[in-house]
Amino acid sequence: MGKIIAIANQKGGVGKTTTAINLAASLAVLEKRVLIIDADPQANTTSGLNFSPENTQQRTIYQVIIGKIRAEDALIQTEIQNLHMIPSNVDLVGAEIELRDWDRRESMLKNALRPIVDNYDYIIIDCSPSLGLITVNCLAAADSVIIPVQPEFFALEGLGKLLQTIRIVQKGINPNLEIEGFVVTMFDGRTKIHTQIVGDLREHFKDMVFTTIIQRNIRLSEAPSHGKPIVLYDIMSNGASNYLNLAKEVMDKNEAPKQ
Repeated sequence: MGKIIAIANQKGGVGKTTTAINLAASLAVLEKRVLIIDADPQANTTSGLNFSPENTQQRTIYQVIIGKIRAEDALIQTEIQNLHMIPSNVDLVGAEIELRDWDRRESMLKNALRPIVDNYDYIIIDCSPSLGLITVNCLAAADSVIIPVQPEFFALEGLGKLLQTIRIVQKGINPNLEIEGFVVTMFDGRTKIHTQIVGDLREHFKDMVFTTIIQRNIRLSEAPSHGKPIVLYDIMSNGASNYLNLAKEVMDKNEAPKQ
């Protein structure tokens, strides 16, 4: 059965979508069967993989969540052979309102993914930068959560709310949900505060913080405007190396033989 990993942080600008795109692409390059789901109405994952959110003929995660189409009918093949995507657009905003009075509204995405989960080794969900009903659906469907953390004071402030939401989901909706780990993004080793905050994170969360750190990288920031993950845009860049290492770390954690 495929592992479903949500990439979540309600704080914007911390590298959430960048991590979702490039972790998924790196896993696919490492010969894993991967599905990436854009569950953000901003649809940056969709455009970041060179598909237009304005394409009205495109089937999206909104239609999947409200039960209008099956998940398998929304799949798109990306440039990477092993990587499929379910795209998003602004219509997803409406799902928050439409689902409000539905029974089992928190489990719509989980139920929709059930028929296809065995087709993939990993399903990566790019969550909305909010803690609304769509994000709760993502957490209800997921086996684990990766939390991107920018090493800045204000980026750390919101972690408490996210962790509280995860605990609520664990208690009432998805008791098997785990924190896969915290990944430090946009790291600049020349900045003393960055080094200090990473140290504080490791002290507080111990081995829940990934060893791999995503460094600030110009090529990494350029890649989305070309509609490519970093492994296609510039495989020799630090950004590509960082995300390939993160993918290997995720694989090692999930595929190591059980003792």
